[in-house]
Amino acid sequence: MNAPLIECVPNFSDGRRPHVLEAIVSAIQRAAPVSVLDRSSDHDHNRSVVTFVGAPEDVLEAAFAAIQTAAGLIDMEVHRGQHPRIGATDVVPFVPLRGATLEQCAELARRLGQRVGAELGIPVYLYEAAATRPDRQNLEDVRRGEYEGLKTAILSDPNRVPDFGPPQLGKAGAVAIGARPPLIAFNVYLNTSEVEIAKQIAKAVRHSSGGLRYVKALGLLVDGKAQVSLNLTDYTRTPIQRALELIRREADRYGVCPIRTELIGLIPEDALTEAAIWYLQLSDFDPNQRILERRLQNLQLAAAPAVPPEPPAEAPPPKDATLHAAPPSDLAAFVEAVAQATPTPGGGAVAALVGALAAALDEMVARLTLASSRERYASVKAEMATLAERAAALRRALLEAVSRDSRAFNAVTNAYQIPPAQPNREQVIQAALRDAAQVPLDVAAHCLETLKLARTVADRGVDRAAADAATAAYMAQAAVESSALNARVNAALLKDSVLAHALTQQALSAVGEARALCADVIVIAETRAKLR
Repeated sequence: MNAPLIECVPNFSDGRRPHVLEAIVSAIQRAAPVSVLDRSSDHDHNRSVVTFVGAPEDVLEAAFAAIQTAAGLIDMEVHRGQHPRIGATDVVPFVPLRGATLEQCAELARRLGQRVGAELGIPVYLYEAAATRPDRQNLEDVRRGEYEGLKTAILSDPNRVPDFGPPQLGKAGAVAIGARPPLIAFNVYLNTSEVEIAKQIAKAVRHSSGGLRYVKALGLLVDGKAQVSLNLTDYTRTPIQRALELIRREADRYGVCPIRTELIGLIPEDALTEAAIWYLQLSDFDPNQRILERRLQNLQLAAAPAVPPEPPAEAPPPKDATLHAAPPSDLAAFVEAVAQATPTPGGGAVAALVGALAAALDEMVARLTLASSRERYASVKAEMATLAERAAALRRALLEAVSRDSRAFNAVTNAYQIPPAQPNREQVIQAALRDAAQVPLDVAAHCLETLKLARTVADRGVDRAAADAATAAYMAQAAVESSALNARVNAALLKDSVLAHALTQQALSAVGEARALCADVIVIAETRAKLR
């Protein structure tokens, strides 16, 4: 059974200070093992949007960290922007993607709201599927009056008492937390600076004014152009092309026209496909049969990973299964096993072993520092003792991953050997592929931590071992790079496109972080070794 996957798309009231967004994204990534899929900022809106996905509890932790960080960095007393807002973190929606329901997301919203109100002292309003009362289902109603209006109303109007938190606003304002289906945020720019025209078009398009169902719209002035800002709350019932064509027709009444559009955050693939089919006027078009990439993906799923043929009589004997059933106890035997003409142990197992060696070097430098009698290291010995224990744990986990990787590959091979007529064949294949992608991601995560330890021992360990710390960093980075590649290869074979994208982004994020960490370690080590 697939593990539940939740999307969270918090909006923050700052789009002009890049360091604020970086701090928020960093807090999200540190709080829990979630995958940040997208981030965007708009100067005129003075607003940023982050999209991340993960397991329910992890998404909740990451969302709380984001709200807490934004509250410390964004002052609503001085905030000005085109987009309506009530707080530093303006809105936090939870969206069910896989193995989850809207009600489960609503429960997450309630739990987060209660925690934000109690621990951060920020007023919380629950909206959409999480709303506790009908007049708070629509986000527009919750935002009425924006920060400035709510600051006064919350003190005296019983209808504006928050669901959680104090009935007064601080500099962080309030936050709307809710649950909703996938939403498309789509902006249309007009060839005019007359914002009143955009407002009239938005009024004609949005459902609340008699326009299209499942469409919300505002008219704004952005980058010197009139903009119609859209939220499509159910693109399967009101597709994006229908909204755009209505905007085009309404604009024609005023002698203007759309000149460009932009997407905020992510969009479901089907929404773009349907728009392309409509504009191209294709008939009897089946995307799964006629889109090249989808057909190629199906071919890959059917053909890979290939089952190795039976070796001819003169071929070298197969690798001894005992060599990769457990972490290698004989390094020469393991290297010999890798060299044979069979797929396991392969690149994933080698990456895990390289990572284990990097962790061992971290441990070595820490223990050398502990053993030093020099007074200058006395103040870091407690830290080094803790670090040595953590490095040892990482070393053991990465050694175990050597055999985990081989088992995962063998499971995929065995799954593809299941007869096609067996009903659960595809389910077994997909489960094996998910595991085959997760193992190298686990290796990458362990190696990232190994890199962080290398930075510490390079900076505060014994001088004479600075080169060993640098070697640990180089090896850990190599392990991350190769593990990320293996994860991406296996993720590309998954039919669950949302999960595949999330795993791919997690792998790419690990590579970027590893490169930055390794560069830091090398600078520190070369400086300690007086090479700079």
